[in-house]
Amino acid sequence: MAKIDKNTPIEKYDDLLYTFTKGMKPKDEWRIGTEHEKFGFYHGTNDPVPYEGEKGIKALLDGLKTNTHWDGIYEGDNIIGLQEGYGSVTLEPGGQFELSGAPLNSIHETCIEIASHLTAVRSVADDLGIGFLGLGFQPKTRLEDVPMMPKGRYNIMREYMQKVGRLGRQMMFRSCTVQVNLDFASEADMARKFKASLALQPIATALFANSPFAEGRLNGYQSYRAHVWTDTDPDRTGVPKFVFNSDFGFKDYVEYALDVPMYFVKRDGIYHDVSGLSFRDFMAGKLKGFEGQLPTQSDWEDHLTTLFPEVRMKSYLEMRGADAGPWSRLCALPALFVGLLYDEAALSAALDLIKDWDAYDVEGLRRAVPALGLNAKIRGIRVQDIAKETLKIARSGLNARAALNAAGDNETGFLGELEDIAETGITPAMRLIDKFKNEWGGDINKVYEECAY
Repeated sequence: MAKIDKNTPIEKYDDLLYTFTKGMKPKDEWRIGTEHEKFGFYHGTNDPVPYEGEKGIKALLDGLKTNTHWDGIYEGDNIIGLQEGYGSVTLEPGGQFELSGAPLNSIHETCIEIASHLTAVRSVADDLGIGFLGLGFQPKTRLEDVPMMPKGRYNIMREYMQKVGRLGRQMMFRSCTVQVNLDFASEADMARKFKASLALQPIATALFANSPFAEGRLNGYQSYRAHVWTDTDPDRTGVPKFVFNSDFGFKDYVEYALDVPMYFVKRDGIYHDVSGLSFRDFMAGKLKGFEGQLPTQSDWEDHLTTLFPEVRMKSYLEMRGADAGPWSRLCALPALFVGLLYDEAALSAALDLIKDWDAYDVEGLRRAVPALGLNAKIRGIRVQDIAKETLKIARSGLNARAALNAAGDNETGFLGELEDIAETGITPAMRLIDKFKNEWGGDINKVYEECAY
């Protein structure tokens, strides 16, 4: 298929497939992209950081722009992010600060990138009295007290979220995640990787569970962030059942995406609210307010960013099931899934591990893990035991990759913390709960010391 310009109208079904087929790459071109979010807070008060003000998010972005010489990303007159090559810094709705890393060759490079980013952020944030917190959910601030960032799409999402689930706004404004983006060689390779990573996403959720607090108290969950996603717009979240079909391919995902209600259409920098309307109608030139107009490739790719399944497909696959955490676990997530998916023997072993599971099993596990963590079960087997086996497979995959750093170490060292969690059965959330009840004496402010970058 010839290359399609992002502004060219989509006139036929195959144009919808292009977003996915253009991502197919030979193995020697597979890369690793890691994204992570973090909460900003003011030292001393632990209050969230608003956009405006001499010590706000805008000032932080302006300072980073000066120090790093990255290009600013603007919406109107507002700076809303930074861009350099394939990497970017962007804002989530409640001011969560996100690094979307560049596609890199190894997890060694990923960790260097994350460390460099955190150092650059601190070089500006320290002078503004701003710190950053690595947790999956805002531990103290109420929803109504979280400042909103000046991005047009978030106004539309905010209003629509209250119509389709109880916790959508909580997801938008009070959650943080770490995710890894990985490549595929072909449609068949995509299907195998999608199935394996989707089935094992609840295992990652348990290993990375790190959000036991809300509004200064224990919230009853190990991953409240993951629980929030179980009651956020069911049209676009959860476990897409068709991924477990034997003939799953790109067209199935296109059909799924066409049926997910739209949020917006962007024209000349302005977001137009079309929430709840159909992309199928847009394809037919019948979208209300845009009658007679056809969507562009850019419209389609924008729409795909508004789908939130546990694994999401663009021109690569995004694994989205883990809570944010410290630097070590930001490196551990790509290690887990690169180990599972980028070696053929490991991928085959992962698929064999989940061969008896179906979409209903995985969805049930997805809903059990936020509260039970490693003690949840699927078909009578504890997640802790599955996690141990999963990590063995990932370790074998990383050993086979043999991606070495300057010291001659491969990537398996990044799994060490996860292996300790699986072996002991003690999740990060359980450690925080114990500290809250004992060492901290119920003082939530201690988490801002314990979990700050």
